[in-house]
Amino acid sequence: MIPVLFLQSQSFFGADSALHAMMLRHFDRQEVCAHVAVNPNPQAIVGADAYPHFAGLPDCAIVPMQFGPSINGASPLKKIHQTIAGSGRVPLMLLRLSAYVRKHGIQILHGTEKPRDAFYGTIIGKLSGAKSVVHMHINYGEWQSQATKWSLKHCDAIIGVSEFTAAGIVAAGFAREKVFAVPNCFDAAGAWNPDTDGSLVRREFGIAPDAPVVGIVARLFSWKGHADLVEAIAIVREQLPGVRLLVVGEDDPRAHGGKSFRGELEARIAEIGMGENVIFTGFRTDTPALFAAIDVYAMPTWEEPWGMVFLEAAAMRKPSVAYRSGGVPEVVVDGVTGSLVEPKNIAALAEKITALLCDRILRERMGNAGCERVLRDFAPVRMCHNVVNVYRTVLGVSAPVPETTTTGVAA
Repeated sequence: MIPVLFLQSQSFFGADSALHAMMLRHFDRQEVCAHVAVNPNPQAIVGADAYPHFAGLPDCAIVPMQFGPSINGASPLKKIHQTIAGSGRVPLMLLRLSAYVRKHGIQILHGTEKPRDAFYGTIIGKLSGAKSVVHMHINYGEWQSQATKWSLKHCDAIIGVSEFTAAGIVAAGFAREKVFAVPNCFDAAGAWNPDTDGSLVRREFGIAPDAPVVGIVARLFSWKGHADLVEAIAIVREQLPGVRLLVVGEDDPRAHGGKSFRGELEARIAEIGMGENVIFTGFRTDTPALFAAIDVYAMPTWEEPWGMVFLEAAAMRKPSVAYRSGGVPEVVVDGVTGSLVEPKNIAALAEKITALLCDRILRERMGNAGCERVLRDFAPVRMCHNVVNVYRTVLGVSAPVPETTTTGVAA
């Protein structure tokens, strides 16, 4: 059995946090003894606190830990202030966690690429003798913090969420032998019932039962492709005047230079007379019900590290339309579970969306294929098995045959 400590330094329960909680829930307890150090601070957004999500995990030791102030995205002056304010607490926190690691015989420290996760995990590994693993949920870029870059250089293993992400890490110059590609998993149990009735959501937003509906579920910032999708829906409307675009997600000014991306989208929508066709829902926690209300999922993102939301759509038997970019082709199989087009080809994007909206049999065939693939290829137990193989490799322990050929040292 391998004792593992996960680091959850951010108090917000984001997509990466959800994946780590999923892994901790599904690890074989004959293989992994699970611990997690989690930030107990509350969030202003209801349901966004990380601590309750981790505290409710079975057979998992919880270590409430004040990780010090986050300086990610702060101004230079605020970074200095927060660093000084936390300068006394952080060393004590590192010593406390190092003592915990030694006391419980922790062999693996597992954190995200978030600066505090990565940096603290690597430092604690050096202090305690445990191996540190940085789990990259995003693509590597020179814009990343010096703390993250240092951690990637000095940690014992880097896990990329896709072959695309892992290859990018190697291309950036990090040691090939310590980079692994482990595709993300998706737990299709519970609320993810493809037979969910979407009529309540349609009635909530005044959408007719027979109206063709396209959905996008993502934080509102330019990289996700909302602007391109609006232009594509304007073309779709020429053939299907009753089409509706359901935009699910909160505005994220931090990722858009401090400005409202939703405001920019709304201005463009008004300019081209699409006000009746586009509906903004804001932040929602009933994602499965929203998927149930749409006919086609479309997110023309580019350089996407993975695209978990495409698996969510597939779990609800919804076909996807996206750009052939980043890690998306590893998630959406063109012509089988959805359609891929070349990036920035808005006419082709509109054509594929229109084809699916006009062909119920095609939608059902692709939706069924996607759902079957999620259950077969992206089950949590498969990802957990592959992550444990990474642990075994790092520890020099003989590893069993991998569940999937995509796990291993990146080419």
